[in-house]
Amino acid sequence: MHMSAPDQVTYVGHATVLLELEGVRLITDPVLRSRVGPLRRQGARPSPGVANDIDAVLISHLHQDHADLPSLRRFSPEVPMLVPPGAKTFFERRGFVAVSELAAGESRQVKGITVTATEATHPVERRSVSKTEAIGFLAGSARRVYFAGDTDLFDGMETFGGGLDLALLPVWGWGPNLGAGHLNPQRAARAAAMLQPRTAIPIHWGTLYPLGLARLRPRPLRLPPREFAAQMREHAPQVEVKVLEPGEATSLS
Repeated sequence: MHMSAPDQVTYVGHATVLLELEGVRLITDPVLRSRVGPLRRQGARPSPGVANDIDAVLISHLHQDHADLPSLRRFSPEVPMLVPPGAKTFFERRGFVAVSELAAGESRQVKGITVTATEATHPVERRSVSKTEAIGFLAGSARRVYFAGDTDLFDGMETFGGGLDLALLPVWGWGPNLGAGHLNPQRAARAAAMLQPRTAIPIHWGTLYPLGLARLRPRPLRLPPREFAAQMREHAPQVEVKVLEPGEATSLS
């Protein structure tokens, strides 16, 4: 039996979020390094304890800024991993032994917490994987948290709502522009209006950026969460917005 620590969420950076729900520790799309390919980490490095005692790793899709193998190797190969359809073999070939694929609508129990995969609209390709897709996650029992992964708006998003305590919504990416299949601040605010959570936290901003570009084009690093908060006042004024800097935590109680 877990001692019930206060429920809290830590925005580690990019799409990496540590969820502590009823004593269960879940981490999303862990990127814990100072660089991923040509991208350099801006701001706070993850605290050393972030990867400790994780009960499950949730992977939304196989893009390298979401499924970073050197970061994942900081976890025990036995840690449960919940991954999208088509991704299980990718991880098993790399030594992970407790990998479960979840299609949208399918659930797993993690120490009493229900984790359900949701639809996501985001094109995914990765060398060595023939066919895979993107998902989001709903997690919780007493509290319900939605982690969108990478997605654009899609019909049916509002069906995840109803008693959502928290929506973790991507508002940008890792460079000066956004490709297809992403939410920008305005579309993320429209997503929040569909989901009607009690609180929304913008993620997927301010963390990874191409080397040298941070000096030349700093605005996309800093502005998206502020723009999201402004758009929320227009689209979903009843939803509380909490902007966390990478490394910052907040209580869900």
